[in-house]
Amino acid sequence: MSIKKILITGASGQLGSAISMLCSQQRDRFEIINTAHTDLDITDFLKVQLYLGDHAPDYIVNCAAYTAVDKAESDQKRAFEINKDGARNVAKVSAALKIPIIHISTDFVFDGSSSTPLSEEDLCRPINVYGQSKYEGEKAVQAENTKHFIIRTSWLYSNFGSNFLKSISKLAKEKSSLNIVFDQIGTPTFANDLAEAIVKIIDSNASDYGIYHYSNEGVASWYDFAKELIELQGIQCDVRPILTSQYPTPAKRPSYSVLNKAKIKSTFGIDIPYWKESLRKCIKEQSFSASINQ
Repeated sequence: MSIKKILITGASGQLGSAISMLCSQQRDRFEIINTAHTDLDITDFLKVQLYLGDHAPDYIVNCAAYTAVDKAESDQKRAFEINKDGARNVAKVSAALKIPIIHISTDFVFDGSSSTPLSEEDLCRPINVYGQSKYEGEKAVQAENTKHFIIRTSWLYSNFGSNFLKSISKLAKEKSSLNIVFDQIGTPTFANDLAEAIVKIIDSNASDYGIYHYSNEGVASWYDFAKELIELQGIQCDVRPILTSQYPTPAKRPSYSVLNKAKIKSTFGIDIPYWKESLRKCIKEQSFSASINQ
């Protein structure tokens, strides 16, 4: 079996770190090229052209993204440079080199008006700058490289980087109570689970290109997520549900963005864990890592 060379952009982020860690445990099957912004600025077409040409990977996983949802409202130029133009650069060069691209997108391409799980064919109508920039990035990837897997995910968390899980855990230890919105509905996604799905797609050598949805199974509000997280960690903190209107933010969020995963499950034979099971797994890993580092 030949070793597959995988180049990851945004490798220091949550998903990039999870993919890298997973593949590093299987060095007989995968060679990983980790790139961060300092290694490869995807907004610079010439640098992308030279870097990909020099390294000649078998697959590219584009995890690089501008993900500061609220900041994007006042930093539109940079958000579009990375999420749209950067994605186009990677897709265009990878197409010229005949390399399949796996591009990571978001549930924020939807407006939240649905009341049933969203399929890949549902209408995209972003309601904030971040969502619009990611949607434009999707279209750019589709236009530039026919060999594309675009994976939309939601509410990503892990033991890497900054995320809701880490923020809430920290705040719950510092405060006696927290107010968390309960009228935004979606599904948390453990980055390690998504990493496994991506590796399975690469492993399959499939040519079923297109858009796919992936999140953990089940439905939750941010309040549900926070309450479960705090209870699993045994932290004494009162979690109180509030309306989105009571917690205004610069960027509007979709009120409903549960993803329908039927397509990715049937195409690649992927089993997706329930979100509470994956949250427990993430916390166990966090505890194990903390005990080692003590």
